[in-house]
Amino acid sequence: MAKALKKITQLICMFTVAFVLFCPMTANAEEERSAIYVQVPEDWNEPCVWAWDEDGNNAFEAWPGGETEADEGNKGWYYIWIPSWANHVIVNANEGEVQTGELVLEGGNVWITIEDPENAEVSYEALTEGDIPEYVERFEIHVSVPDSWKTPCLWAWSAPDGTNVFEAWPGEALKVGEDGWYTGKAPTWVNSVIINANEGSVQTEDISIDPAELWVTVEEDGSYEFSYDDPDAVSAPDINVNVMAPADWEAPCLWAWSAPDGTNVFASWPGEAFTEGEDGWLTLAVPGWINSVIINGNEGSVQTTDISVETGKDIWLVVAGPEEYELSYEKPNGVTADTGEETEVSETEDGEAQPDAGQESDAMTVQTEESGVSTGVIVLIVVVCIVIVALAVYFVTKKKKS
Repeated sequence: MAKALKKITQLICMFTVAFVLFCPMTANAEEERSAIYVQVPEDWNEPCVWAWDEDGNNAFEAWPGGETEADEGNKGWYYIWIPSWANHVIVNANEGEVQTGELVLEGGNVWITIEDPENAEVSYEALTEGDIPEYVERFEIHVSVPDSWKTPCLWAWSAPDGTNVFEAWPGEALKVGEDGWYTGKAPTWVNSVIINANEGSVQTEDISIDPAELWVTVEEDGSYEFSYDDPDAVSAPDINVNVMAPADWEAPCLWAWSAPDGTNVFASWPGEAFTEGEDGWLTLAVPGWINSVIINGNEGSVQTTDISVETGKDIWLVVAGPEEYELSYEKPNGVTADTGEETEVSETEDGEAQPDAGQESDAMTVQTEESGVSTGVIVLIVVVCIVIVALAVYFVTKKKKS
């Protein structure tokens, strides 16, 4: 019997080692995605999808979300792949100026037909013909070119095998943004690009890159510089947000962002908890470029409206309710934790921001890792139990025969 126990112990050790090796593979496995097809009104240009889950984790970094692509085989239909865990979506267009309401999905591929912002029908049966285009992970390339370079295009390929992204030169036309930068996308297997313009008559040399978001600045003679850091990124010294919140708002938190681009300070709703400051004020330091805040409590179940603030200035807020607050850029005299609730407050209008339902940001990596480890634990327990039972039966049977 001692020998049997020894063998069982050895087998358990072997499976434990296998589990340790197995878990990282599961946690880092490719994330499951679902295809979202949308058919929008004719005056909805460049439709996008904003997506999140019940916990407020966003699939995309900023509003209006991920840009859809036209399906060449199905006129009038656009598609996008989103993480399968993001089952709440808003379809929008015209740079987020028009949008549907919140649509809660059941999971899997879906076809959404939009008549107008108030009328959207969801179907889980295919409304398009042919296969859904395969998901390809891509990264953005931002380009600045001289005024004489008309209709700049991106040519991209993999070296040294020479696999091209686009069928023919000069490649794909880049889209210009409000900031003057042109933007295009390339698959993550790309390691070489050329920026060209004027129907391909002017161009840069071959540019060797890593598959990560980058910014390329092109000069008149075709010379260039590139960086993986946004040269126009907003930077500002931190400011302090100081708050007096209602007594029944437990663990008050701050949600802060930049409107209208929707760049969030914190990863997920309800943001970050305040710390105790002087005279009972709650305080928290945030980047000085924010221009919009929400104060919330009770794990985000109560909150103010969107509050527009000036950039680069410390903020003092006395909150009496969801739509009642007093905003100041200097510390109010005589306001402490004992007097804050009695301070007269005024009702203000909402500031501009993306929809409340989609304010929370993505934590998909954490979610993927957690689900992977849970799966590994279950597999290990089941396997070990089966092995122990099988060996116990084997040795008991062997003992009876002897």
